[in-house]
Amino acid sequence: MDNNLFKNIEKKTGVNMKDVLELANSVQNANFKDEKTVRSIVKKVSQIANKPVPKQMEDKIVNSIVSGDQKLDFGTISQMLNKK
Repeated sequence: MDNNLFKNIEKKTGVNMKDVLELANSVQNANFKDEKTVRSIVKKVSQIANKPVPKQMEDKIVNSIVSGDQKLDFGTISQMLNKK
């Protein structure tokens, strides 16, 4: 990938692309039916985005993903975070 692209994204969003890529690698083989795994991923996304997630919202996101009601991707979690 183009380092300039990553630098531009980091500059505009304040999000470290290395963290995003590490998270993407960690979720490739993750068990999304396991609440502990999903909760860990939600917390990591929250940390990377620098957007705290209240416990009630975290529970809602985790339950929705574990139950299969929602797929796990950055867009879905972002939408849920913006509804709080």
